[in-house]
Amino acid sequence: MSCLSKRLLRSSAALSILLAVTVVSAGTPNLAFALSELKPAPGAENAPQAQTGEQPAQEQEQAPEPDEIEGDSEGIPMPDPLVDRSANSNAAAGSQNGASEMSVTVEHDFSKAPEAVRKLRQQIIDAAASGDIEKLRPLITSGSNQARIEGSDDDDPIAALKSFSGDPDGLEVLAIIIDLLSTGYAHMDAGTPDEAYVFPYFAGKALNTLTAPEKVELLRIITAGDLADMQEFGNYSFYRIGISPDGKWKFFTAGD
Repeated sequence: MSCLSKRLLRSSAALSILLAVTVVSAGTPNLAFALSELKPAPGAENAPQAQTGEQPAQEQEQAPEPDEIEGDSEGIPMPDPLVDRSANSNAAAGSQNGASEMSVTVEHDFSKAPEAVRKLRQQIIDAAASGDIEKLRPLITSGSNQARIEGSDDDDPIAALKSFSGDPDGLEVLAIIIDLLSTGYAHMDAGTPDEAYVFPYFAGKALNTLTAPEKVELLRIITAGDLADMQEFGNYSFYRIGISPDGKWKFFTAGD
């Protein structure tokens, strides 16, 4: 083959290739683009949000805060106080009212007692000082006005008084009666059916309020051991004698 024929064949092949490229390019005009010109497909912008569940900040709503509970800085309610001070205040007020309702007047001057009370007091002292316990019988009276001798099951008042004595003749209880009537008195429950002039006056006074001289006077009646026991309860709990305003012996008893 001549050189001319070879050149013609090469030109024909090159022309065929150029025509093929031109046809392909014309069929797909938008096939080639720069990377910077590529755009996401419709809906692609929302795809990451759909996958992660995130929302724009302006669309997020803050969860409502719980109501503030009275308590400490973390919202934990404070416990109730261990001590209910209002209850204590009410109890104290009730005690004060009860004390004011109880009518008690302590007196050391016997002349301020009614004459009938003073008379019976002296008669009891004189009978006890005689050493004959039977001399108390007419002063105790009888019937509905008979004095209450509490702490004994004996119906006879003199036998009941003897039962409190460490000796068979009742001399010890006679000495106790004199000591009781030698102190001041407490005028209790004035204006009521239970009104009485009670000896000794310790029956109407709290032991923690006694002065030193009053404690000496009390120790003439009881022992130091008895006083220590009584102070645990705050009240005098030894023998006492009660006389009514009209001069009747109401009771001889022990206890608070």
